[in-house]
Amino acid sequence: MFEAPAPATVDRMLAAQRHAADTFGLRATGRRVWGYQGRTVSAAAGPHWLRVVCTEGGTLWDGPSASRVLPASVPRPGLFRIRDWTTDAYAYRAELYAFAPDPIVSPRPVLDEDPGLPETWWKEMTAALDVLADVPPPTGREAVREEYLRRVIPQFTGHQADAAITWSTAHGDLHYGNVTRGPHILDWEGWGRAPYGYDAATLYVYALLVPATAARIRAELGPRPGPARGPHRTAYRGRPDPPGSGPHRLLR
Repeated sequence: MFEAPAPATVDRMLAAQRHAADTFGLRATGRRVWGYQGRTVSAAAGPHWLRVVCTEGGTLWDGPSASRVLPASVPRPGLFRIRDWTTDAYAYRAELYAFAPDPIVSPRPVLDEDPGLPETWWKEMTAALDVLADVPPPTGREAVREEYLRRVIPQFTGHQADAAITWSTAHGDLHYGNVTRGPHILDWEGWGRAPYGYDAATLYVYALLVPATAARIRAELGPRPGPARGPHRTAYRGRPDPPGSGPHRLLR
């Protein structure tokens, strides 16, 4: 999804990838997929997908392993094994996943053309976001911080966030490079508590350069009443949601 990092980082991460593959008795093959600034590198490894994460002097996020508690009806590749190790300056984590055979929707987070998603994709993504949003917000996991929302919403929209925000569980980084045409939702590193509708709002923003897809997202995932556990209010001020129109997943 990102360009290969500096050569020294490439060498270090590929050495870590080989170590991880040896640990699992596999060999990484095929095209490498780099994360931001070379912090992750992923590739097929036999019938699996091998992802290696690195941090320098920091804590490795436990989002993928913690996501095992989420309902199986939220479609995502199974995480089979995890191995951690450290060097003098870096901490590494190897994650071995089931291989998702269907391709990602886009090689970039932002859409620049209509992806031509089938009707089954829209139906299954809607169902997945409904199930995920109905998971009680986890304690100790934040996909987006409240103080950040209260600062940036007025800065960029001219509106204040509501005094009471309805919180739910969200993926937190749901863009078109993190979802396949299956669909399978990838990269659960940052999942956690977020305003109700956050994931759908993210999909909408990343589709704005393709008006037809953005309009479809609003039609499929647009403003509706909140989850069964209580009345929904979006993070933005606005008129009440129309009654009787189904689960709401989009921030207005």
